Amino acid sequence: MAKYSAELKLYLVKSYASGQLGLSEIHEEFGVPNRMLLNWYQRFKYHGIEAFSKKHSHYDADFKLRVLNHQQTHQLSAHETVAFFNIRGGSGVVSRWRRQYDLGGIRALEPKPKGRKSTMNQPNKKDRTAGTPEQKRIKELEEKLLYLEAENAYFKKARCLTSEKRTSKKSKSLTQEKARVVAELRQKYSLNLLLGIAQLSRSTFYYHLAKQRVVDPLTTLKVKIQALYHRHKGRYGYRRITAALRHLGEVVNHKKVQRLMQQLGLKSIVRVKKYRSYRGQEGRIAPHLLQRQFDASGPNQKWVTDVTEFKVAGEKLYLSPMMDLYNGEIVAHEMSLRPALRFVTQMVEKAKKGLKKEDKPLVHSDQGWHYQNRAYQTLLIERGLTQSMSRRGNCLDNAVIESFFGTLKSELFHLQKWQSVEQLKKAIDEYIYYYNHERIKLKLKGLSPVQYRIQSLTTQ
Repeated sequence: MAKYSAELKLYLVKSYASGQLGLSEIHEEFGVPNRMLLNWYQRFKYHGIEAFSKKHSHYDADFKLRVLNHQQTHQLSAHETVAFFNIRGGSGVVSRWRRQYDLGGIRALEPKPKGRKSTMNQPNKKDRTAGTPEQKRIKELEEKLLYLEAENAYFKKARCLTSEKRTSKKSKSLTQEKARVVAELRQKYSLNLLLGIAQLSRSTFYYHLAKQRVVDPLTTLKVKIQALYHRHKGRYGYRRITAALRHLGEVVNHKKVQRLMQQLGLKSIVRVKKYRSYRGQEGRIAPHLLQRQFDASGPNQKWVTDVTEFKVAGEKLYLSPMMDLYNGEIVAHEMSLRPALRFVTQMVEKAKKGLKKEDKPLVHSDQGWHYQNRAYQTLLIERGLTQSMSRRGNCLDNAVIESFFGTLKSELFHLQKWQSVEQLKKAIDEYIYYYNHERIKLKLKGLSPVQYRIQSLTTQ
């Protein structure tokens, strides 16, 4: 290779930087390869004129390890790393250090002593292989101890891998996990020893190691998906997660969200619904005015209500909510240990407080005994509210409130074992606030019930 003086290097770099000479012109006139000139230019950007001064050709192990760590942390190429540290010898030097470190750890990076090794008083090959039986036994035991120590360390980190069935899909992830464990332990143990324990070929290990160093472009999106999923305690599926991401300004397709959630092992809670209701006495106490028209053009036009039961630690808890069909908002709710009439009328009193004088909503329920009671009917009449009842034995006539009960139980009640009624009451209060203010609905344009109501009032 031709030698170039520091003055010539500085002149060519400055000429190239100023635009006076191009790469092809420098190559034709001075015979400098393009890659070499670019390397000089990169060094000059980092170190100025010092880049072309005489440099050391020997480096200690700590310096080499610092170079390798910087290269890995900042994802630099060998050429960029050599330029950044102004290392003599080209990019091949850093690549050689990397191979040495992978094979023998930091000890392999220590510089070798100069000169020939003295052969005086050294045993010949035959003598070296010989030795007393006791020495051979000690050496075998040391090697076996090192192997067992490395094997124990490996399986400690990969204990769960040994019991996995190696299906075609799991086998790939198993190999990736093996490579990750070997990479963590290779600073302490020989790479050859670890590869033998993990039953990995060297090429496979380096392939997965390089793959792990590549930054996943979807990392930020995955973090957002996980944050939304855990914030809503697993209640959101991919459709609601997609809507929530779009509210955050993230333009993403629902199919991509579904795929990433499958990769992350995130799955919405499976809903379990059962309908059981007290039918009451036969006969029509109030007409079926709702006629399954579960939509409303504005707030406080149509309300639906019902009572549901929870069994906790040998006790029962009853919940009576009132829902506005305009946006699905729970406008009032009451809980009691007994299904007495009073707790239903108290719930109606709470709901009435939010009405304006001109509001006279239709109040729909099933034929439960609470709603057949004269005191309940009188309460509605005094406020000018119109009563509507489902037909006997037709649970679909009050499907919206039943759907809410199913959602409440699958997203809250069935998720844990409750220790007391008081614990459950507090959780239901918190959930209903969450349901009204935070839990989005796709049919409400990805808004929560309260957000939808506020938005509709501001646009009127």
